[in-house]
Amino acid sequence: MKDIKYVLAYLIPLSAWIGLEYQGFWVWATLIFTFGIVPVIDAVLPASTRNVPVEVEESRSKIFFFDLLLYACAPISFYLLFVYFQTLKNADLTLSETLGLTTGMGIVLGSMGINVAHELGHRTSKVARLFAWAGLLPVLYQHFYIEHNRGHHKNVSTEKDPATARKNEDLYSFFLRSISGQYKNAWRLENSRLKNSGLKSFSRHNEMLRFTVYQTLYLTAVIILFGIQLLPHALAVALIGVLLLEAVNYIEHYGLKRKILPNGKPERVLPKHSWNSDFEMGRIMLFELTRHSDHHYKASRKYQILRHMDEAPQLPIGYPASMLLATLPPLWFKIMNKRL
Repeated sequence: MKDIKYVLAYLIPLSAWIGLEYQGFWVWATLIFTFGIVPVIDAVLPASTRNVPVEVEESRSKIFFFDLLLYACAPISFYLLFVYFQTLKNADLTLSETLGLTTGMGIVLGSMGINVAHELGHRTSKVARLFAWAGLLPVLYQHFYIEHNRGHHKNVSTEKDPATARKNEDLYSFFLRSISGQYKNAWRLENSRLKNSGLKSFSRHNEMLRFTVYQTLYLTAVIILFGIQLLPHALAVALIGVLLLEAVNYIEHYGLKRKILPNGKPERVLPKHSWNSDFEMGRIMLFELTRHSDHHYKASRKYQILRHMDEAPQLPIGYPASMLLATLPPLWFKIMNKRL
Protein backbone atom coordinates (compact mmCIF):
# COMPACT_ATOMS: atom_id res chain seq x y z
CA MET A 1 0.00 0.00 0.00
CA LYS A 2 2.90 2.38 0.58
CA ASP A 3 3.53 2.42 -3.17
CA ILE A 4 0.20 4.19 -3.63
CA LYS A 5 2.17 7.34 -2.77
CA TYR A 6 3.12 7.74 -6.44
CA VAL A 7 -0.52 8.44 -7.24
CA LEU A 8 0.09 11.78 -5.53
CA ALA A 9 1.95 12.83 -8.69
CA TYR A 10 -1.50 13.15 -10.25
CA LEU A 11 -2.25 16.06 -7.95
CA ILE A 12 -0.52 18.24 -10.55
CA PRO A 13 -2.93 17.44 -13.41
CA LEU A 14 -5.81 17.40 -10.93
CA SER A 15 -4.98 20.94 -9.86
CA ALA A 16 -4.89 21.97 -13.53
CA TRP A 17 -8.32 20.41 -14.09
CA ILE A 18 -9.70 22.28 -11.08
CA GLY A 19 -8.41 25.52 -12.58
CA LEU A 20 -10.03 24.77 -15.92
CA GLU A 21 -13.31 23.78 -14.28
CA TYR A 22 -13.75 26.55 -11.72
CA GLN A 23 -11.50 29.32 -13.10
CA GLY A 24 -11.22 32.49 -11.02
CA PHE A 25 -8.57 32.14 -8.30
CA TRP A 26 -8.32 28.41 -9.00
CA VAL A 27 -6.46 28.96 -12.28
CA TRP A 28 -3.31 29.43 -10.16
CA ALA A 29 -3.80 26.14 -8.26
CA THR A 30 -1.14 24.23 -10.22
CA LEU A 31 1.53 26.89 -9.76
CA ILE A 32 0.75 27.29 -6.06
CA PHE A 33 0.73 23.56 -5.44
CA THR A 34 3.89 22.75 -7.40
CA PHE A 35 6.10 25.63 -6.31
CA GLY A 36 4.42 26.58 -3.05
CA ILE A 37 2.92 23.60 -1.25
CA VAL A 38 5.36 20.92 -2.43
CA PRO A 39 8.50 22.84 -1.30
CA VAL A 40 6.87 23.48 2.09
CA ILE A 41 6.07 19.78 2.52
CA ASP A 42 9.65 18.90 1.54
CA ALA A 43 10.93 21.36 4.13
CA VAL A 44 8.72 19.90 6.88
CA LEU A 45 9.07 16.18 6.20
CA PRO A 46 12.48 14.55 6.75
CA ALA A 47 14.38 13.33 3.71
CA SER A 48 14.52 9.56 3.32
CA THR A 49 17.66 7.69 2.28
CA ARG A 50 15.99 4.30 2.50
CA ASN A 51 16.47 2.04 -0.54
CA VAL A 52 14.50 -0.88 -1.88
CA PRO A 53 16.14 -4.13 -0.66
CA VAL A 54 18.35 -5.62 -3.35
CA GLU A 55 16.58 -8.97 -3.18
CA VAL A 56 13.23 -7.46 -4.23
CA GLU A 57 14.49 -5.07 -6.92
CA GLU A 58 13.85 -7.50 -9.79
CA SER A 59 10.31 -8.40 -8.72
CA ARG A 60 9.46 -4.79 -7.95
CA SER A 61 10.64 -3.64 -11.38
CA LYS A 62 8.08 -5.99 -12.98
CA ILE A 63 5.00 -4.70 -11.14
CA PHE A 64 2.70 -3.26 -13.79
CA PHE A 65 1.15 -0.70 -11.42
CA PHE A 66 4.30 1.44 -11.64
CA ASP A 67 4.28 1.35 -15.44
CA LEU A 68 0.56 2.09 -15.60
CA LEU A 69 1.09 5.32 -13.70
CA LEU A 70 3.51 6.42 -16.44
CA TYR A 71 1.50 5.27 -19.44
CA ALA A 72 -1.54 7.19 -18.23
CA CYS A 73 0.32 10.51 -18.18
CA ALA A 74 0.32 11.25 -21.93
CA PRO A 75 -3.44 10.59 -22.38
CA ILE A 76 -4.20 12.75 -19.33
CA SER A 77 -1.99 15.53 -20.71
CA PHE A 78 -3.74 15.45 -24.09
CA TYR A 79 -7.16 15.45 -22.43
CA LEU A 80 -6.25 18.49 -20.35
CA LEU A 81 -4.80 20.19 -23.43
CA PHE A 82 -8.09 19.66 -25.25
CA VAL A 83 -10.05 21.12 -22.33
CA TYR A 84 -7.55 24.00 -22.10
CA PHE A 85 -7.95 24.93 -25.76
CA GLN A 86 -11.73 24.54 -25.57
CA THR A 87 -11.87 26.77 -22.50
CA LEU A 88 -9.75 29.49 -24.08
CA LYS A 89 -11.85 29.35 -27.22
CA ASN A 90 -15.28 29.44 -25.61
CA ALA A 91 -14.99 30.99 -22.15
CA ASP A 92 -14.87 34.72 -21.43
CA LEU A 93 -11.60 34.76 -19.47
CA THR A 94 -9.72 37.62 -17.90
CA LEU A 95 -6.04 38.10 -18.69
CA SER A 96 -5.17 36.77 -15.23
CA GLU A 97 -7.25 33.64 -15.80
CA THR A 98 -5.63 33.04 -19.17
CA LEU A 99 -2.14 33.44 -17.69
CA GLY A 100 -2.97 31.13 -14.79
CA LEU A 101 -4.41 28.39 -16.99
CA THR A 102 -1.50 28.65 -19.42
CA THR A 103 1.05 28.43 -16.62
CA GLY A 104 -0.72 25.45 -15.10
CA MET A 105 -0.93 23.65 -18.43
CA GLY A 106 2.76 24.24 -19.04
CA ILE A 107 3.59 22.75 -15.64
CA VAL A 108 1.51 19.67 -16.48
CA LEU A 109 3.36 19.24 -19.78
CA GLY A 110 6.68 19.58 -17.99
CA SER A 111 5.95 17.10 -15.21
CA MET A 112 3.52 14.59 -16.73
CA GLY A 113 4.82 15.07 -20.27
CA ILE A 114 8.57 15.61 -20.50
CA ASN A 115 9.54 14.07 -17.17
CA VAL A 116 7.59 10.87 -17.81
CA ALA A 117 8.78 10.77 -21.43
CA HIS A 118 12.32 10.92 -20.06
CA GLU A 119 11.66 7.82 -17.94
CA LEU A 120 9.95 5.88 -20.74
CA GLY A 121 12.48 7.00 -23.34
CA HIS A 122 15.15 4.87 -21.68
CA ARG A 123 13.13 1.69 -22.10
CA THR A 124 13.52 -0.65 -25.04
CA SER A 125 9.91 -1.59 -25.84
CA LYS A 126 8.15 0.02 -28.79
CA VAL A 127 5.16 0.87 -26.59
CA ALA A 128 7.33 2.77 -24.12
CA ARG A 129 9.04 4.61 -26.96
CA LEU A 130 5.67 5.56 -28.48
CA PHE A 131 4.43 6.99 -25.18
CA ALA A 132 7.72 8.84 -24.74
CA TRP A 133 7.30 10.48 -28.13
CA ALA A 134 3.68 11.32 -27.29
CA GLY A 135 4.73 13.02 -24.06
CA LEU A 136 7.27 15.16 -25.90
CA LEU A 137 4.95 16.09 -28.79
CA PRO A 138 2.94 18.99 -27.26
CA VAL A 139 6.12 20.62 -25.94
CA LEU A 140 7.68 20.41 -29.43
CA TYR A 141 10.76 18.77 -27.92
CA GLN A 142 10.85 15.31 -29.45
CA HIS A 143 14.52 15.76 -30.35
CA PHE A 144 15.14 15.37 -26.60
CA TYR A 145 14.65 11.63 -27.12
CA ILE A 146 17.72 11.54 -29.38
CA GLU A 147 20.02 13.99 -27.67
CA HIS A 148 19.32 12.89 -24.12
CA ASN A 149 19.85 9.18 -24.73
CA ARG A 150 22.75 9.38 -27.16
CA GLY A 151 24.31 12.69 -26.20
CA HIS A 152 23.65 13.72 -22.61
CA HIS A 153 24.25 10.33 -21.01
CA LYS A 154 27.54 10.02 -22.84
CA ASN A 155 28.82 13.56 -22.32
CA VAL A 156 27.22 14.55 -19.00
CA SER A 157 29.39 16.75 -16.76
CA THR A 158 31.76 17.62 -19.61
CA GLU A 159 32.14 20.68 -21.83
CA LYS A 160 30.57 18.69 -24.68
CA ASP A 161 27.20 18.46 -22.94
CA PRO A 162 24.96 21.50 -23.43
CA ALA A 163 22.61 20.19 -20.71
CA THR A 164 25.29 20.42 -18.00
CA ALA A 165 25.38 23.81 -16.28
CA ARG A 166 28.83 25.22 -15.64
CA LYS A 167 29.96 26.82 -12.40
CA ASN A 168 28.78 30.46 -12.18
CA GLU A 169 26.59 30.06 -15.26
CA ASP A 170 23.22 31.62 -14.46
CA LEU A 171 19.96 29.86 -15.25
CA TYR A 172 18.93 32.29 -17.98
CA SER A 173 22.19 31.98 -19.94
CA PHE A 174 21.92 28.23 -19.51
CA PHE A 175 18.45 28.23 -21.04
CA LEU A 176 19.79 29.71 -24.29
CA ARG A 177 22.87 27.49 -24.46
CA SER A 178 21.13 24.26 -23.51
CA ILE A 179 18.04 24.60 -25.69
CA SER A 180 19.97 25.55 -28.83
CA GLY A 181 22.82 23.14 -28.14
CA GLN A 182 20.60 20.13 -27.60
CA TYR A 183 18.67 20.80 -30.78
CA LYS A 184 21.85 21.09 -32.86
CA ASN A 185 23.32 18.00 -31.21
CA ALA A 186 20.20 15.98 -32.00
CA TRP A 187 20.57 16.76 -35.72
CA ARG A 188 24.28 15.93 -35.60
CA LEU A 189 23.71 12.63 -33.79
CA GLU A 190 20.92 11.57 -36.12
CA ASN A 191 22.86 12.48 -39.26
CA SER A 192 25.84 10.54 -37.92
CA ARG A 193 23.65 7.50 -37.20
CA LEU A 194 22.22 7.52 -40.70
CA LYS A 195 25.65 7.96 -42.31
CA ASN A 196 27.05 5.02 -40.35
CA SER A 197 24.06 2.95 -41.43
CA GLY A 198 24.51 3.85 -45.09
CA LEU A 199 21.24 5.79 -45.19
CA LYS A 200 20.48 9.24 -46.57
CA SER A 201 19.89 12.09 -44.16
CA PHE A 202 16.92 13.35 -46.14
CA SER A 203 14.75 10.27 -45.90
CA ARG A 204 11.96 8.70 -43.86
CA HIS A 205 14.63 7.06 -41.71
CA ASN A 206 15.64 10.42 -40.26
CA GLU A 207 13.94 10.70 -36.87
CA MET A 208 14.57 14.44 -36.69
CA LEU A 209 12.68 14.95 -39.94
CA ARG A 210 9.85 12.74 -38.70
CA PHE A 211 9.68 14.62 -35.39
CA THR A 212 9.49 17.91 -37.30
CA VAL A 213 6.56 16.56 -39.32
CA TYR A 214 4.77 15.21 -36.23
CA GLN A 215 5.12 18.51 -34.38
CA THR A 216 4.01 20.53 -37.41
CA LEU A 217 0.94 18.30 -37.75
CA TYR A 218 0.17 18.79 -34.06
CA LEU A 219 0.23 22.58 -34.39
CA THR A 220 -1.80 22.34 -37.59
CA ALA A 221 -4.41 20.26 -35.73
CA VAL A 222 -4.60 22.94 -33.02
CA ILE A 223 -5.26 25.60 -35.68
CA ILE A 224 -7.90 23.50 -37.48
CA LEU A 225 -9.75 22.45 -34.33
CA PHE A 226 -9.55 25.62 -32.26
CA GLY A 227 -8.51 28.45 -34.60
CA ILE A 228 -5.23 30.16 -35.35
CA GLN A 229 -5.74 32.48 -32.36
CA LEU A 230 -4.90 29.48 -30.13
CA LEU A 231 -1.53 28.88 -31.80
CA PRO A 232 0.35 31.33 -29.52
CA HIS A 233 -1.12 29.54 -26.51
CA ALA A 234 0.03 26.16 -27.83
CA LEU A 235 3.51 27.62 -28.20
CA ALA A 236 3.34 29.23 -24.75
CA VAL A 237 2.49 26.02 -22.87
CA ALA A 238 5.22 24.24 -24.82
CA LEU A 239 7.76 26.89 -23.84
CA ILE A 240 6.81 26.70 -20.16
CA GLY A 241 7.18 22.92 -20.21
CA VAL A 242 10.59 23.17 -21.87
CA LEU A 243 11.82 25.82 -19.43
CA LEU A 244 10.82 23.57 -16.54
CA LEU A 245 12.79 20.72 -18.08
CA GLU A 246 15.82 22.94 -18.57
CA ALA A 247 15.56 24.25 -15.01
CA VAL A 248 15.75 20.64 -13.85
CA ASN A 249 18.71 20.03 -16.17
CA TYR A 250 20.37 23.09 -14.65
CA ILE A 251 20.17 21.90 -11.05
CA GLU A 252 20.92 18.24 -11.81
CA HIS A 253 24.56 18.72 -12.79
CA TYR A 254 25.40 22.32 -11.89
CA GLY A 255 29.16 22.85 -11.72
CA LEU A 256 30.00 19.13 -11.64
CA LYS A 257 32.82 18.01 -13.93
CA ARG A 258 34.32 14.68 -14.88
CA LYS A 259 38.09 14.48 -14.87
CA ILE A 260 39.83 14.17 -18.22
CA LEU A 261 42.09 11.12 -18.27
CA PRO A 262 45.59 11.00 -19.84
CA ASN A 263 44.06 9.40 -22.96
CA GLY A 264 41.96 12.53 -23.46
CA LYS A 265 38.68 10.85 -22.54
CA PRO A 266 36.60 11.76 -19.48
CA GLU A 267 36.43 9.42 -16.51
CA ARG A 268 33.37 7.18 -16.34
CA VAL A 269 30.16 8.70 -15.02
CA LEU A 270 30.10 8.36 -11.23
CA PRO A 271 27.50 9.17 -8.54
CA LYS A 272 29.37 12.38 -7.75
CA HIS A 273 28.46 13.81 -11.16
CA SER A 274 24.76 14.43 -10.37
CA TRP A 275 23.03 16.45 -7.67
CA ASN A 276 20.46 14.44 -5.74
CA SER A 277 17.60 15.15 -3.39
CA ASP A 278 15.92 12.67 -1.04
CA PHE A 279 13.08 14.96 -0.01
CA GLU A 280 10.00 12.79 -0.24
CA MET A 281 7.37 14.98 -1.90
CA GLY A 282 9.65 16.16 -4.69
CA ARG A 283 10.66 12.56 -5.32
CA ILE A 284 7.03 11.51 -5.68
CA MET A 285 6.02 14.43 -7.91
CA LEU A 286 8.88 13.69 -10.32
CA PHE A 287 8.74 9.89 -10.19
CA GLU A 288 12.12 9.66 -8.42
CA LEU A 289 13.95 11.80 -10.97
CA THR A 290 15.64 13.40 -7.98
CA ARG A 291 17.70 10.24 -7.40
CA HIS A 292 19.59 11.19 -10.49
CA SER A 293 22.99 9.65 -9.80
CA ASP A 294 21.60 6.14 -9.88
CA HIS A 295 19.75 6.97 -13.08
CA HIS A 296 23.03 7.91 -14.75
CA TYR A 297 24.75 4.88 -13.28
CA LYS A 298 22.20 2.62 -14.99
CA ALA A 299 19.71 4.46 -17.21
CA SER A 300 17.51 1.40 -17.68
CA ARG A 301 16.79 1.14 -13.94
CA LYS A 302 13.10 1.87 -13.40
CA TYR A 303 12.08 4.75 -11.18
CA GLN A 304 10.59 2.57 -8.44
CA ILE A 305 13.96 0.99 -7.63
CA LEU A 306 16.27 4.00 -7.98
CA ARG A 307 18.64 4.18 -5.02
CA HIS A 308 20.05 6.79 -2.69
CA MET A 309 23.82 6.75 -3.13
CA ASP A 310 26.03 7.98 -0.31
CA GLU A 311 28.69 9.25 -2.74
CA ALA A 312 26.21 11.49 -4.57
CA PRO A 313 26.24 15.22 -3.74
CA GLN A 314 22.99 16.31 -2.11
CA LEU A 315 20.99 19.45 -2.71
CA PRO A 316 20.10 21.33 0.49
CA ILE A 317 16.44 21.47 -0.59
CA GLY A 318 14.10 19.54 -2.87
CA TYR A 319 14.03 19.81 -6.64
CA PRO A 320 10.99 22.17 -6.90
CA ALA A 321 12.51 24.53 -4.30
CA SER A 322 15.91 24.27 -6.03
CA MET A 323 14.31 25.31 -9.32
CA LEU A 324 12.92 28.40 -7.61
CA LEU A 325 16.27 29.14 -6.00
CA ALA A 326 18.00 28.90 -9.39
CA THR A 327 15.87 31.78 -10.67
CA LEU A 328 17.84 34.00 -8.26
CA PRO A 329 21.42 33.53 -9.53
CA PRO A 330 23.29 35.44 -6.76
CA LEU A 331 21.57 33.43 -4.04
CA TRP A 332 21.98 30.17 -5.98
CA PHE A 333 25.73 30.78 -6.44
CA LYS A 334 26.17 31.72 -2.78
CA ILE A 335 24.60 28.47 -1.57
CA MET A 336 25.67 26.01 -4.25
CA ASN A 337 29.24 27.11 -4.89
CA LYS A 338 30.08 26.32 -1.29
CA ARG A 339 28.77 22.80 -1.83
CA LEU A 340 30.80 22.44 -5.00
